[in-house]
Amino acid sequence: MDGWQRRTVQYVAGLAGLMLAFAVAYDAGMRYVEGDPNPFLRSMRFVVETFTTTGYGSEAPWETDAMRLFVMIMDLTGVVVIFLALPVLIVPLFEDAISTTVPTSVDDDCEDHVVVCTLTPRGETLIDELDSWGVDHVVVEPDRERAVDRYEDGYRVIHADPQSVDGLRAANVARARAVVADASDQANTSTVLTAKEIDDDVRVVSVVEEPHRATYHELAGADAVLSPRAVLGESLAAKVTTGVTTETGEDVDVGEDVDLAELLVHRGSELAGQTLAESDVGDEPGVNVVGAWVRGEFRSPPDPDTELTGGTVLLVAGREDRLERLRELTLSDVRSVRRGETVVVGHGEVGETVAARLDDADLPYTVLDLTDEPGVDVVGDATEPAAQREAGVPEAQTVVLAIPDDADAEFATLVARDLNPDVEVVARAEATENVRKMYRAGADYVLSLATVSGRMLASTILEGEEVVSPDTQVEIVRTSAGALAGQTLGDADVRARTGCTVIAVERDGAVLTDVGPDLRVRPDDELVVAGTDADVNRFTATFS
Repeated sequence: MDGWQRRTVQYVAGLAGLMLAFAVAYDAGMRYVEGDPNPFLRSMRFVVETFTTTGYGSEAPWETDAMRLFVMIMDLTGVVVIFLALPVLIVPLFEDAISTTVPTSVDDDCEDHVVVCTLTPRGETLIDELDSWGVDHVVVEPDRERAVDRYEDGYRVIHADPQSVDGLRAANVARARAVVADASDQANTSTVLTAKEIDDDVRVVSVVEEPHRATYHELAGADAVLSPRAVLGESLAAKVTTGVTTETGEDVDVGEDVDLAELLVHRGSELAGQTLAESDVGDEPGVNVVGAWVRGEFRSPPDPDTELTGGTVLLVAGREDRLERLRELTLSDVRSVRRGETVVVGHGEVGETVAARLDDADLPYTVLDLTDEPGVDVVGDATEPAAQREAGVPEAQTVVLAIPDDADAEFATLVARDLNPDVEVVARAEATENVRKMYRAGADYVLSLATVSGRMLASTILEGEEVVSPDTQVEIVRTSAGALAGQTLGDADVRARTGCTVIAVERDGAVLTDVGPDLRVRPDDELVVAGTDADVNRFTATFS
C-alpha cells in the first residue's frame, strides 16, 4: 500500500467515525434537548447533509440555543473536514494522474546490460562512457522523485529498491553484464549481497567512500571495489612530480617502440604562450599530438592555433626518447634547475595520497589543513590569506588544492593567485560542472572527482578499453589497413575526416613511429589508431 492509498484509508475511516459520533450526539440532542426524538437513520441523514453541504430540509429550525450551537459546530467541522480532503487526497490523486510514469522493471529480453544502482555524478560519467561504447544500461532508483527527474532527463531508469531482491530482479540482474553499487558504503554492501543472492556469478563493482571499509565490500562479495579519491590524489600528484622528475607522466604502452603519454605544460616553460603550430611539437620526428586538454576541455585533434598556456596537457605518442625531449620543453627554467616546494591544501584521503607521492619522489612540501593531526604542518583556513602565507604559498612553485568543498577551493584559488601570481595551482573539483569556475578563478589544472570515478568504473566494467586518462576516454585500437591500403595518410586526410590520429604502423614485424602524411599504407599493414570513442567509430565506418 503506497502513501496515497494509506492516507485515503485513514481519511475515510476517520470521516466515518466522525460522522457516526455526530449522528449519535445529534440524535441525543433531538431526544433530550429538543424533546423531538428521531429515528437514528434520520439523524445520520442529517449529518450527511451537513457534511456534504446539501441542506437540511425538514430538520430546521431548532427550538433551543443548545441545538443551534451544536449544529453550527457541526457545520464548521464538516467544512474543515471536506476541505482537508483537497490537499490530502484530491490534489495528490490529480498530480499522480498527470505526472510522469516511471517504469518499475525492464523488459524480459533485456540482457548484457549494466545495472547502475542509484545515479550519482560519477554514474553520469559512467553512462556517457557506456553510451559511447554502445553498452545498454539501466538505473535503479529507489526514490520516486529522483527516478522521475532522471527519467525526464532521458535516462533509462526504473523505480525500484536496489537493496531488495524484487528490485534487482526487476532490473533483470541475472542476465546483466555487471552491477554497479554507487550509493553510501552501507547501502552498497547491501546491494552487493542482494545481487549475489540472485546470481552468484554476476559481476558486481562497488564504490567505497572510506578506503578502510573496502574489506567489508569484498566480504559481501564485490568483485571489484573502487576508491576514487585515492586515484584522484595520484592524478593530481602526477601533475607535480612529472614536472621535476625524469618520468613522462601517465603513459600507455602501445607497442615495443611507442608510448602514449600526458605532458603538462608548466608556466614559464618554452612552450607556454605559443600556439601548437608555433611550437613545432607536431613536427618533431616520431611524435604525434593525439589531443590536448585546454582548461578542462579535451580537443582531439587539437587545432594548430590552440594556445599552449600553463596547465595545458598534451596527449602525445612517440618513442620514449623523443617524448623525454619534448617533456623538457614543457618545464619552466626554474623547475629544471631546482625542485621548489609544494603546498598541499587539505589532508583528507586525496591530500594524504598527494603527500605520499611527493614523499616517494623526495620532493619537499607543506601541508595546510583545518585540523591539527599527524602530517599537518600548518593549521588554518585555506580561504584566509594569513593561513596561506604561513604555509609558504607566496614562495611556493605549486599549490595542490585537495579541498572537498568546491566553493572553498575556488576561493582558495583566488587567494593563492593573489599571493603568488606565478604559482601553479593544481586543484580537485567535487562536481564536474564546477571545473570551469575553478579555471576561471585561476587554477592551472583541475580534475573532477566525478569524472575520475566514472572513468574508473568504465575501465573496470568494459573489457578491452585502454584508459589513457581519467579526464576523458581516448581509445587505442589496432586495425587492418582496409580502405587505406595504397593511399598516403595525407591523401586519405584521416584526421580531418575522422578526428583520429594514426600513431604507429606495424609492418613486417617492425613498428614504424614516424607516420607522417607521406607514409603510404600497404595492404598488410596494421595501424595503431588513437582518438575518442566517437572518432574511432567514425574511422572504422570510413576505412574498414
